[in-house]
Amino acid sequence: MKITDILNGNQLSLSFEVFPPKTETVFESVKTATEEIAKLRPSFMSVTYGAGGGTSRYTLDIAKNIKRLYGVPTLAHLTCVSSSRQTVAEKIEEIKAAGIKNVMALRGDIPKDLENADRSGWDYQHAIDLIRELKEYSPDFCIGGACYPEIHPESVNQKEDIKYLKEKVDAGCDFLTTQMFFDNNLLYNFLYKIREAGITVPVMPGIMPITNANQVERAIKLSGSFMPQRFKSLVYKFGTNPDAMKQAGIIYATDQIIDLFANGIKNVHVYSMNKPDVAEKILSNLSSILN
Repeated sequence: MKITDILNGNQLSLSFEVFPPKTETVFESVKTATEEIAKLRPSFMSVTYGAGGGTSRYTLDIAKNIKRLYGVPTLAHLTCVSSSRQTVAEKIEEIKAAGIKNVMALRGDIPKDLENADRSGWDYQHAIDLIRELKEYSPDFCIGGACYPEIHPESVNQKEDIKYLKEKVDAGCDFLTTQMFFDNNLLYNFLYKIREAGITVPVMPGIMPITNANQVERAIKLSGSFMPQRFKSLVYKFGTNPDAMKQAGIIYATDQIIDLFANGIKNVHVYSMNKPDVAEKILSNLSSILN
């Protein structure tokens, strides 16, 4: 099943993101965690791809396992940063051979050891290069792309950011998933602006449940996310109590999702971080809403 078939449907849906192991020694434990999430029967699951392809060899293993055992539609991430066209072509062929039709096309993070390298000779500079290649390779691929409700960290301003996003969609992107955000008003404002710019593909909000205080700093570093005072107060009050912080973080994420559904959003993607208990609690909180 293509992700766009789900996103264009009339039902409310929730999907989850998982990540592959960094080393073979933890492969089984990660596989088990992803299987536990798959047992919850989300609308689909996405499987990430390591920075610079560092964990890429496990992405398809996890995606194929979920699809085979539980029939859950999968979305395989693919990044192109610092990769050659030959390497990317091989990965695309592997995805196609696995029977996976959904690909999240991303530039990916620049590996730390290449941050100051000359990138002019790289085969891929931006995600749009990968999107074009995927569309040329197989028009049947359902291609997803990333978007930033607040602004891409490398963009000068949001107007420029939306201009490049429109180019990415025009190149063949079938749907968009947002970076994490903690204030829904930022998303609603962003959606208004991109629709005004002529971007009409489905946009799926990405929600990150913050279940421990240490995640806050990382979330800000990764996305530059604005932290509303309500969320800051939550961390300040419960951050030193692991159990309380976990419960509060799940409730905060659930509240965001309920507000999104109430305001016309039909599909929400949860960055579940290989935590089956977090995924299960969020689904439980939404049981009557989703059914």
